[in-house]
This record gives sequence, structure tokens and C-alpha cells, in this order.
Amino acid sequence: MVEDSPVPLVLETTGPLLYHLCTLSFFGVFTFGDKVDLLIQNATVVDGSGGPPAQANVAIDDERVSAVGKFECPPGVPVLDVSGLIVAPGFIDIHSHSDFTLVVDPRAVSSITQGVTLEVVGNCGHGCAPIVDPEITRSNIYGCKEEHEIGWRSVGEYLARLEEVAPAVNVATLVPNGNLRLATCGLANRSSTSSELAEMRKLLAQGLEEGAIGFSTGLEYGLERGCSEEEISELCKVTTEAGGFYATHTRNRAGEAEETIAEAIRACSLAEVPLQISHISVVARLAEDGRWAVEQALDQVEEARGRGLDVGFDMHTRLFGTTNLSAALPPSMLAGEKKEIAGRLRSNSDREEMKGYQSIITALAQEDWERIVVFHAPDQPELSQKSISEIAQAKGKDPLETVYDILLDGIDHLNEIMVIAFSYREEDIRPVFDHPFCMVGSDATALAPDGPLSENTFHGAYTWSSWFFSHFVRETGALSLEEAVRRLTSLPAERLGLGDRGTVKEGAWADLAIFDPNTFSEGGTTFEPNQIAQGMRHVLVNGSFVIRDGEMTGTRSGKVLRG
Repeated sequence: MVEDSPVPLVLETTGPLLYHLCTLSFFGVFTFGDKVDLLIQNATVVDGSGGPPAQANVAIDDERVSAVGKFECPPGVPVLDVSGLIVAPGFIDIHSHSDFTLVVDPRAVSSITQGVTLEVVGNCGHGCAPIVDPEITRSNIYGCKEEHEIGWRSVGEYLARLEEVAPAVNVATLVPNGNLRLATCGLANRSSTSSELAEMRKLLAQGLEEGAIGFSTGLEYGLERGCSEEEISELCKVTTEAGGFYATHTRNRAGEAEETIAEAIRACSLAEVPLQISHISVVARLAEDGRWAVEQALDQVEEARGRGLDVGFDMHTRLFGTTNLSAALPPSMLAGEKKEIAGRLRSNSDREEMKGYQSIITALAQEDWERIVVFHAPDQPELSQKSISEIAQAKGKDPLETVYDILLDGIDHLNEIMVIAFSYREEDIRPVFDHPFCMVGSDATALAPDGPLSENTFHGAYTWSSWFFSHFVRETGALSLEEAVRRLTSLPAERLGLGDRGTVKEGAWADLAIFDPNTFSEGGTTFEPNQIAQGMRHVLVNGSFVIRDGEMTGTRSGKVLRG
């Protein structure tokens, strides 16, 4: 059940009640000063370390865990009995695109109801800052519609806006390369000039100084296809100097499964920057033998780690990709007002020019347009769940002409037309999930079934961690309970350099996911994704209940985490 709260108004949160407590005994005596805010009793604690579950109580004081163990509860302390439930660290979404949707609706219902307490945004070179021209940047911000106001320009101003709306989850951001390119090179499909690169370095350094935790690229997207390896390495050096990490949606050219990972590792080595390879399993679609492509990618990671390089990776929990259909167009074709873009889409000569452009859409199709299925087209609902191939046959046109027709007919909501690309087989990508270094991310935006985002959809938003748990722990038994929790908590926390999050231990922030291990599962499906997950009973963010007894409380206690 989701509370119908007015958004984006900031809700008042109730501070913790203070109760006196003298001592607690856990194989000895602990002293907690003069208060404990909450005692979680009869818990099965899975602490995020990968160690076995333990029966224990958890004390919370002033937003943090003050003790974990077997101790008695004195009278007067608020008690939450969680018999039969798992108490785990709140889940960390290492790869989120909630940059803008958290501003529009900070309740983050789809995330919180899956136990998510921290999201890392600014991935794949997409994000909210820095911005020079808001109008051309909208297409690089997931969830940003034409009617939405963008009232910030710098990373610092964006983070201040997030703090103002008070999100339910903790948030950290990367500086997206697509924004750096738009701010300096515009829509040019080429390497940056020396002066442009100097300005990009300056903007990146400013963003990191203002609180970003790293730098991201989306080298398969039109805005960044012209990036040279040299300019990426130079930007990574700036990231290293600031103590950040580099997350990359790799270049992903068909037939170059080995090179796409090698390029990322070269940047890591040259700049001495920690590397996070985003959704690494995309290499499965770059070779005829997807399993081989995935296994060689993991071999490259292992070899790099063996040389002392800090290389990690993550994967989303879909057997398909999802993106904007407008990504089929070269960036130059998206310049200007809607009328200008529509004119190009009508022009036969421009269409012929566009057909030579190798986009992420053509890469996902792999010359089989049955793979590309329209999911959401606001002005053409009759196309939903139809493949480009099916639509093209009905029109008597070739697939790319059909794509241009769909974009032209949907020109008023050009960046809202979403497609699904059925690009993976589970047997091909399974080695990634089996690997102990594999983190898991949503690759989606935080949403809510009511309020201003009720009509928005993004695959994975409601299902990513719940599917990961139900599939790999209960259905297949591929992962133990404690290992699945580790992948969602301490492993990404380590990448982020957060020693006081991602674990249930004394002194850690009290971000907790308390759930029924027998029922925690996804509700959404491929074509009806906006269904809330089941089995998450309580969620605390920085010591405050955001979900209690399965219902949203209205509290939004997340923090903006600055690097």
C-alpha cells in the first residue's frame, strides 16, 4: 500500500524518541550512554559481510546502529519484534538513473519497497549536471519531460536541489560525460579539441569538488561515440586526483567484445583510477558466441585485478535492454526545435544519411528487428508490444524507415518513446552473476504508482533487487542468502568507499532492509512492470522508518552523500 502524499512538497519527519538505557549485555556489558531510540528484537541478522546469518538484537541510536548481539531489553525502550524476518543492510543500487525522478517525486516508492536505501546516479554518461543549455540536455536526462523545469546548472546546485526535496533514499552522483560533451562540444560527433577538453576537465574537477563521487561514460550513445580514448584517459586522471572512480558503459561495437573491455582497462591502468564496468554482460551481444564473449570479459577483469588494478563490474537484472528509440538518430539530427527535427525526419535525403549511422538501436537489433519491441509510445499506443519488424511489415517499409516514421509521428514526446531489445540469453550471461565480484544494479529510475510519476515506466524500477533475490536464492539456489545480500550491500559499499554503510555493525548508519525471505519477490512483468514488490516488511533509512509493517510512512530521511 502506497501512501498518497502530495509531492514534491517536503514532508515533515518525526525525530526519534529518546529513551534511557543503562547497559546491555552481549557476551559482556555494553554501555550506550543515556538513550536508545529503537531495539529490533529476535532478528535473523545477515550483516552484509557474506558471513552466515546470526540470531541477534539490533539497537539503534541517533541514526546509527549502536549494538548487534544477544542482550536484554530494559523497560521503556521501543521494540520491534522481527521474528522470522531477515535484518540486512539496506540495498545499494550501484547503477541507477533516478537523477531526475527523485527531484520530481522523492518518495522513491519503487526503490524503497525493494529495500533500497542508497542510489548512485549519473551513470552511462547521462545525468542532471553540469548543464549549460537545458534544452539540448533534456534528452540526456532520463525521466525529464518538456514541461519539467531545470533550475540548476552545476553539480553543487543539483545536489542542493536534491537536499531541498528530501529524498527517501540516500543519493550519490557521478559526473556524466554526456553532459560534459554537451557543455563543450555540443552535438558534434567527433573528438574534442584541446580547448574543449580543457573545459571538460575544468567542469569535471568542479563537479567532483562539489560532491560528485566519480565520472561516468556512455560510449555507445550518440553524444559520446566521437570520444577518443585519449580524452577519456585525461578525464579519468582528473577523477583520480579527486579520489573518485570511473564507471563506464563501454563502447560496444559488434565483433569487438574483447576490445570493449580492454579499452576500459587501459583507461584504468593509465589514469590509475578505480574502474566500474557497467552492465558488463552487454558484451554477449557483440559476438556470435555470447557465452564466450562474457567469459573472456571476466578473464580480462581477473587478469587486471591480478596486476593490482582496481576493477569491478555490475549487471542489471533483465534479459533485455531498454532505451529511447530516439537513440537511433545521430546527435546532429536532434539539434534545434521540434519543427526542425521533424523536418529532417521527413527529408528523404536526411533519412538516407541517417541509415549509415551505427546507433545503439542498430547494435541491439543485430540485423534482427524482431528483437526490438515498442514498449511505450505516448502518441501511438497501438504500437505497444509490437516489434519493429512487425510494424515495418504492416507498413510495407524497411525497419529503419519505420523507426523514423514512429519518431516523426511521436515528435511531441520524442524522448519518451521507449523500446525493449531482447538481446541476451540467461545461459550466456549466467557466468557474470556467478562471479563473486558481480554487483547488481537497477539500470532504471525510481518511480511511484501514484503521484507525478504514475504514468512513467522503466524496466527494473520495481523489480531489480526483488527478482535478483527470488531468482538466485529461492528459485535456482545459485546463491546463498548471505551471498546475495553481500552483492547488494557491502560489495557496492566497498566500491563507493563507504565503510559505515552496507553492513549491520556497531557504528554503521542504520540503513536496514527487514524482509520475509520466503516471500520477497518481484511483482512486475515485462509488459506490466509497475507492480510493487512483495515481502519487504520494514525499511529504515538513517534510523527512521520509511516502511513500517509493509506500508510507506511518509518519512523521507535520505541524505545526499558527497565525495
